[in-house]
Amino acid sequence: MDFKLKYITEDIKLSCYEDKLFKTEVVFDHHMLVWFISGETKIIQADKTYVFKAGDIFLIPRNQLATIINYPKDGQPHKSVVMHLSIERLRDFYTNLDVKSTGSGTQTIRSFGKHPLLESCLASLLPYFDIQEQFPETIASLKITEAISILRTLDNNIDHVLSNFQTPHKIDMSGFMERNFMFNMPLEKFAYLTGRSLTTFKRDFRKIYNTTPQRWLTQKRLALAHYQLTEKNKKPVEVYLETGFENLSHFSYAFKKQYGQTPTALMGRK
Repeated sequence: MDFKLKYITEDIKLSCYEDKLFKTEVVFDHHMLVWFISGETKIIQADKTYVFKAGDIFLIPRNQLATIINYPKDGQPHKSVVMHLSIERLRDFYTNLDVKSTGSGTQTIRSFGKHPLLESCLASLLPYFDIQEQFPETIASLKITEAISILRTLDNNIDHVLSNFQTPHKIDMSGFMERNFMFNMPLEKFAYLTGRSLTTFKRDFRKIYNTTPQRWLTQKRLALAHYQLTEKNKKPVEVYLETGFENLSHFSYAFKKQYGQTPTALMGRK
């Protein structure tokens, strides 16, 4: 595995991955503006799957669960420039603007294609990754401000996303978990996103499901995996990537324990 990260500031990085694929399940603390230089990425959320290719630019809102699978492609590594739009910087940006967030902006991934203004802004960062001198904070602030200003020009509703600084409030746990069980997140993240402490989350969970979160999550993921294998004819390597298992061997072991045969054996019988 050859995975490299270069930071010119804590909010601006260049990632490069040259292996077959890289999978991670995340919920970002900050909005992430991403420009793909090469490679391909599949982003799986509860209600939609996105595929982005070289040249694409998109924004991932914060506090959104996602499985991200990065692939090298056409002999090129998976390479991207990523800009974190942190709450602190966004507060500074919106301080003197007459913008009142309703908190109702749709928290979905926003794609901007290969828009020349955003591409120019992000491409201008590339030379700074090759120099040894420290990247001046003043330039970093200017580049992030430029990116935010361009986003506001391109998307009339983006203010409701970027200027919403609220933390997750207490929501219906059952509905949230039924939509998001396939993401392999720490229980602390599930608790935070449902507006609860970890202790309250566990207590409420047992009241609803009469079992532990860990046991329930495993059963739900295995049931989804079985459905994808038998009804969707997906391969075991595809299924484990999309159902919350850490690796193929762990998936095969858990599946056999539950169903009496490995995913490969099940597909062979079909």
